[in-house]
Parts: sequence; structure tokens; C-alpha cells
Amino acid sequence: MRNILAIAGKELRAYFHSPIAYVVMTIWAALTGFAFYLHLMVYSEEMFYMQGRGGMGAPPINLNDVIIRPMLEGFLLIVLLFLTPVITMRLFAEEKRSGSIELLLTSPVTDLEIILGKYLGALTLLVSLMVLTFVYVGLLFLYGNPDAKPVIAGALGMLLFGAALLSIGMWISTFSKNQIIAGAVTLAVLLLMYILVWLRGVATGPVGQFIAGLSLGIHIESFAKGVIDVGDLLYYVSVIFLGIFLTARSVDALKGRP
Repeated sequence: MRNILAIAGKELRAYFHSPIAYVVMTIWAALTGFAFYLHLMVYSEEMFYMQGRGGMGAPPINLNDVIIRPMLEGFLLIVLLFLTPVITMRLFAEEKRSGSIELLLTSPVTDLEIILGKYLGALTLLVSLMVLTFVYVGLLFLYGNPDAKPVIAGALGMLLFGAALLSIGMWISTFSKNQIIAGAVTLAVLLLMYILVWLRGVATGPVGQFIAGLSLGIHIESFAKGVIDVGDLLYYVSVIFLGIFLTARSVDALKGRP
């Protein structure tokens, strides 16, 4: 465990010693703030409209449905799809480019410790983005009364979604010395896995529905609604472990193992 934490700390320092962390966090904070502002304006307009009509017996507007759920289920997921390749593209590609990969793989640490350490470093940066998001959400609790359970479920879903993206991006990073190529391929793969959800509306057979069920996006819906579904939970955990397993196989190939 000590080796994993040491490697994770090294990766995290590398992020902040380069522009990557600052660029990613700035873009994320700006776009999160923009999305929060837009949804807050929609909520305010609906409130003013209802007050202007005297309520008319309509139920109160729910903060979770108008602001929190659309943010967590829609716009921010797309932003995360584009930012994740920026986080993962350097994990192994930079090591290969600089030639330090040989030194790392022959150091007195196991392959799994290297992989988990790098993954944990990237995951820590991702968690910092989540914290920025829920600073805005915290304002709703300060000045409003949203339901906490859907927020907690949505936060868990977004974290699992991001963690699955990181594992895939880390695996793809093992194939190239060029960070830009690794990032571009990762983005293409993640977008493809996300838009598989579109098949749900057009596929009629069991095969099409099965393929749609493999989408990264379809399994976040229940979390955004405040429901922690075991099937969705297992899906993301499976993708995370698959990404780590495939990375381990790629690292074996880098060492010339059969």
C-alpha cells in the first residue's frame, strides 16, 4: 500500500507541476458554474411564473429535478467525457516518451502497484473536480431545501462514471508514446461507448438492446434520479476492473512477457 500511495503522490505532483491540472480544473469550474447559473435561471423563471399565476394549485418546484439532476445527468457528463482523456493521456505515454518506463518497470515495485498508483493519482484529481461541483450544490442547501438522498446518489454515480472513464483512458495510454494520440483515441473510444445509448430508441432485437446496455451513459440515469441500482453499480465496477486488467496485460507486453 505504501508503494501505491507513493506512486499516486508522484502522479498527482506531476499533474500540478504541469498545466494539466490547472487547465482541467479551470475548465471544469467555469463550465460547472455556467451550467449551474443556467439551471438556476430556469428555476427562478419557473418560480416567478408560478407566483404570477398565484400557484394555481401546482406542486412546488423541486430543486433536485430542475437544477441538480439535469447538471449531473447531462451537461457535466459530456464535459467529463472530454476532460478525462486530458487526465489519462500522460499516465503511460509520457513514461514511454521520456524513456523512464524501463526504469519504472524494473524498480522494486509490482506492476499492479504501478498501475494502481497511477490510477489513484488520476482518481484523486477527478475527486477534486467533484468537490468543485458540489461547492455549487452546497449553495442550494444553504439557501434552499433540496433532497439530500438524490444528491448523494448522483455524486456516487458521477464518481463511478468518471472512474470508469479513467480506467479505459489509462489502458489506452499504454499503447502510444504520444500524449496527443493517446488522448484523441481515448476520446473517440469514450464517445463511442457513451453514444451506444442511442441504440435504445431504435434497436428492437435483444442484441441491439444488449449493446445499448453497454453504454456508459445509460447506467448513470438511475443514480441521477436518486436510485442506487445494483446492476448499474456492478456495471461501473466491472468496467473499472476491466480497464485495470487490460492495463496490466499491456504493461506485461511492455516488459516483453508472453
